[in-house]
Parts: sequence; C-alpha cells; structure tokens
Amino acid sequence: MVSQPSEKGDIAGRSSGSQHTAETAEKAGRDLEKGEESSSPERTEFNEHPRASRGGSLAALSHRASHPQTHTDDGKRIMQEEDCWDKLGYQWPSWKKWMLLTSIFSVQVSMNFNTSVFPSAVPLIAEEYGVSEQAARVNQMIFLVLYAFGCELWAPWSEEFGRWRILQASLFLINIWQILAALAPNFGSLIVARGLGGLSTAGGSVTIGMVADLYQADDQQYAVAYVVLSSVLGTSIGPVVAGPITRFLPLAWNFWVQLIFGGAVQAIHFFMPESRSTIIMDREAKRRRKNGEEIWGPNEVKKPRVSAKEFAITWARPFEMFFREPIVLSCSLLSGFSDALIFTFQEGFHPVFEKWGFGTLAIAWAFIPINVGYFIAYASYFPWIARDRRTIKEKGSLQPEQRLYWLLYLAPLEFFGLFGFAWTSLGPPQVHWFGPMFFSAMIAIANYAIYMSTIDYMVAAYGVYSASATGGNGFARDFLAGIAAMYSTPLYTNIGQGSGFEVEYASTILGCLAFVVLIPVYIIYWKGPQIREASKFAKGLETERNERKGRRLSSAPREMLDNYEMGR
Repeated sequence: MVSQPSEKGDIAGRSSGSQHTAETAEKAGRDLEKGEESSSPERTEFNEHPRASRGGSLAALSHRASHPQTHTDDGKRIMQEEDCWDKLGYQWPSWKKWMLLTSIFSVQVSMNFNTSVFPSAVPLIAEEYGVSEQAARVNQMIFLVLYAFGCELWAPWSEEFGRWRILQASLFLINIWQILAALAPNFGSLIVARGLGGLSTAGGSVTIGMVADLYQADDQQYAVAYVVLSSVLGTSIGPVVAGPITRFLPLAWNFWVQLIFGGAVQAIHFFMPESRSTIIMDREAKRRRKNGEEIWGPNEVKKPRVSAKEFAITWARPFEMFFREPIVLSCSLLSGFSDALIFTFQEGFHPVFEKWGFGTLAIAWAFIPINVGYFIAYASYFPWIARDRRTIKEKGSLQPEQRLYWLLYLAPLEFFGLFGFAWTSLGPPQVHWFGPMFFSAMIAIANYAIYMSTIDYMVAAYGVYSASATGGNGFARDFLAGIAAMYSTPLYTNIGQGSGFEVEYASTILGCLAFVVLIPVYIIYWKGPQIREASKFAKGLETERNERKGRRLSSAPREMLDNYEMGR
C-alpha cells in the first residue's frame, strides 16, 4: 500500500511549492529512494518493471505519476513540472489570474446569454415564418440539447490542446452561426443555425476547468464561485435585455445582438494567455531549445500527437465519466434537475405578471430580482470559504464534503421559493407583484448554491480533468433545460385549465419536484466518502495528489487513463 503523507508534511509541501531548486530536487530524489526501500513488494516490483501490465492498481498507477517518464526511448529529455514551476498558472500573480478569470467570466456570460435571450423571440418567429409558437420553441430545444452535447465534446480537447485554442474555436463558430440565424430564409434554416450554435458551444465545462489550471484544490473556491456566477448570470440577464430588443427591434436583431456580444468577448479573450500546464511546458521547452538546452515538452514527444485510439478515448471521456463516476453522475443529476425546474418556472413569468398588467418591458425587468438573488448567493459564500481556509491552515486538509455544508441550508430555498412563488401569483387585489419577485430571488439563491457547491466538489476531485467531469454537469443542466423548453408553456396553460389557478398549480407541482431534488443534497453530504471511494478515477487522482504533497498533476499518466477506459 502506498503510504500517505502526514498533515504536517502536507502543509510543508504546499508552503514550499514555489522553491524548485536543484537542491530540493536532489533531496526529493533521496526521499523517494527511501520510500521505495520501505514500500511493499508489489510497489518494488512495479518500480522494477515500468512497462508492466496495464492492469496495475490505482495506487501503483499513481506511484508512476509521481515518478514520471523523464526521457524518451531515443534519449530525449522530457520537461517536468518542476523544471518550469514558476511558469505555470499556479505561480502566476493574482492580477494575472483574475484578469484571465474575468475574461472567461465574460465568455461564459455570453454563451449562456445566447440561451436566455432567445425565448422572447418566439412570437416574432411564429409570425415571421408562419408557424405556431410551440413549433418556434423547437429552436430553443434543439439549441439546448445540442449545447449539452457540445459541453461534453469540447471539454476533453481543452485538456489535450489547451483552453485558449478550444475557446477561440468555439466562439468563432458560435458567431458564424449567429449570422446564419439572422439571415435565415426559412424556418428550417433557423433550426439548423440554432442547432449548430448549440453544438459549437464549449460552455462552462471548459471555463470552469481553467480554475484547476490556476489554483490548487485548497485555494480554488473564490475562483469557482466567480466563474459559477458568470454561468447563472448569463441565463438571467438575457430576459432583461430581451425585453427592449423584442419591443423595439425586428427579429434579426435578437441574433445580431448575440453576435455583437459574442464578437466582443472573443476579442477580449484573444489577448489572454494559455493556462493549461502541458501547453505552457511545451512552449517553455521550445524556448529553452533556442537557448541550447536539449529538452522537449510532454506533448512534443508524443508520436503521433493524437492516435486514432486516443482520439476516440478523449472524446468518450466525459460521457464515460458521467456514467461511471458516481461523483459526476450524482452531482450532475442534482444540478441538472434543479436547473430544469428554474428554467420551467421562468416560463411562468409571462402569465403571472400579466395579471398585474405588465407589458413586454415590465416583464423583462421582473427578472431583475433573479439576478439580485444570484449576487446575494455569491456573497453569502465568502464567510464559508474563509472558514474553510482557516480549517485547511489549522488541520492541513479539508474534508471534501465540507464544501457542501452551506448548500445544506440554501438548497431548501428552492422548495420554499417555488411554493411561495405559486401562491403569490394570484394577482391583484390579493397579492402585490413584489411577492412573486421576492420568492423568485429565493429560488435563484438556491440554484446558485446547488451549482456552486457541486462544481466546487467536482473540481476539487478531478483537478485538470474537471473540464471532462463538469461537462457532465453541463450536459445534465442543458439537456434537461432543453426538454423543459417544450413542456414549460403547456404546463403553465393546461394544468387545471378553466379553474383560474393554472399558474398556481403549475408552480406548486414544481415545488413538489423541488422537494424530491433536495434529497440527493443530503445523501451526497452524508454518504460522500462512499461515493468518492466508488469513483475510481477521482480516487486515483486523490492518491496521486497525496504522494505529491497536495499538488495537482498536469496530466494523468497514460496507463491510468487506459486502465480507466478499459474498465479496470
């Protein structure tokens, strides 16, 4: 069995992480030799046979990660993290990290803005192309469903080829399809444009994955909270902006506005640095070779760069993690069903606020309390993040389930908020319009908390592979929201038809479903250790981090990935 470092050793490893001199490297080598002498026969045998069977244990595979290949078969020296630690994202100054985070904040808002500004165009589409409003909603459904697959398909390539290239390619394609949507000559062309736009959207899986490029697990929470805020804001500012667009501009401008926003954020992101460790190492190796040093980056020595087998494995990784990693599956379904409830409830704004005589602009501004709720939720995490940091400082580590603690108190607000929204939707003179707005803010607080806590939990577990892991979260959220696009309006108009309580009954049903969604929150918190134990890939990464004294690895060893793909 691989021995685990003590808490004191863990703290010392992190505090001295920035000093990678030849002296410390030599000392580490002596320590490793001592560790090997005291290790089990299985571990000694593994060291003697580095190209042994692929069926090794996760502990053995993790041990190999801590003893990475330093030279190729033909003698080329391969750059290690320790050779350029000061160049990696973990060592960037705070201003540089937050500059990059702010750029991807704008990227994420833009991508989700494209999903939320569109629904207001449904009546205009129906009129323009001579179809029913329900048929017009197919555009929203196809966009969100393919967005779900886009999150999964783009994410792993950002881990292989870098975040910058993938986000730039995604943004470019999104903007191209906006032009096709704006100029669509017929309804079929519009559906194609929206579908391609959704499939081209990399989404939060890549932007959230970048947090793991910049921060260790113990330091990531402020950054995760910030990026999660960008994701939820994108879905809530769209309706606010859509009001004036729908009121004063023709249909095409719904897409021209999306294009202008997308083009602006792509231009901002264009000037941002790459954060993926392996790409930085490749570039540093090239720079050093120009100065006469014989060293190659980890991707430069791959021949071929991506084989056909690796191509298939890489693309399948997010889907496989979704179904085979209990952490990914449980957190993704929790977040996905919550998002579907929120999306459905927002469709009720029109019939609800029309009771008070709200027009197009007033209904758009009724979404402002949701944005306020998101900011309140974001700020509410600060004391808990500070508390977690004190715990890490005092004890040397943080139980992963502690990242879900604040969620235990905020998640019930979704249940209470939906019931409150339902029965303050009676209209005048019984209720003031402030009532449903107040409860919509409560629902937003809960939605942010569910997304933030589950993402924080997953990023901590999967590190640089969190893009693939959180791709499952995005897949569940967008896929279920896409399905909701087709049933939301019928739900608010057909349930209890003729009773006068159609919207109240619909929101009550959502409230009952929210109670069911609450249950997994507490199961994940109480049964977290068992869930993590059953998540083999996360377990392997955790073992490796422990051997590296709390540091994330830049990439998992090929053997670990191969064994995982083979189901071992």
